[in-house]
Amino acid sequence: MATSQITSSLRNLPAFERFQPSTLRFPSAGHVRIGTLTQTSFPSFVVKAATVVAPKHTTVKPLGDRVLVKIKDAEEKTAGGILLPATAQGKPQGGEVVAVGDGKSVGKSIVDVSVKTGLQVVYSKYAGTEVEFNGSKHLILKDDDIVGILETAEVKDLKPLNDRVLIKVAEADEKTAGGLLLTEATKEKPSIGTVIAVGPGPLDEEGNRKPLSVVPGNTVLYSKYAGNDFKGKDGPDYIALRASDVMAILS
Repeated sequence: MATSQITSSLRNLPAFERFQPSTLRFPSAGHVRIGTLTQTSFPSFVVKAATVVAPKHTTVKPLGDRVLVKIKDAEEKTAGGILLPATAQGKPQGGEVVAVGDGKSVGKSIVDVSVKTGLQVVYSKYAGTEVEFNGSKHLILKDDDIVGILETAEVKDLKPLNDRVLIKVAEADEKTAGGLLLTEATKEKPSIGTVIAVGPGPLDEEGNRKPLSVVPGNTVLYSKYAGNDFKGKDGPDYIALRASDVMAILS
């Protein structure tokens, strides 16, 4: 049924005797009739990836088990001093905790958030909601999305939280079985490594920590595409993942 027919029918009903076509006025789009809005009606409308907090708000208080992290700036240069363009700069996965919530309700008790303000933390790659205020980018995320505490520049010093495990990845094979030398691009990513550190474990229904089934020193097999990858300053690669992504202990 056409729009004009619908409008005419509604006018004949007692409840819609005063029904009139409505219009909206937008500063950048002129006089627009409802039902005729198109993608090109608002050429100046832009949606930003980050949520911008109004200038009148100068603080953000996380609730529950959420944490507010000030995102550290992306690396502008490589380790060798080469200046990176903005498109090649890696998305930061760390920052400083600036505020924490009151904790998580587990059963009849409240469990405190695992981190305190002022700590430097590493978090999951795609976690949280980004907000921008006071001229800086921040991230609001859950306590469980924080991988660990890292107070130094060395990845091997990462202190895993909750059910996370830090693994030193085994070196990839330099040659094929037939003796052909492999380039970095063609080396198969290994899924074996040595456990360097483990978190205190996940919470049970009563708010107690359950110890993990792996300990530092274990050689383990883990899921190939799990976790967060890190390059250590001492050369080897590291990966931080959940204990559930560890499939077996090798001996």
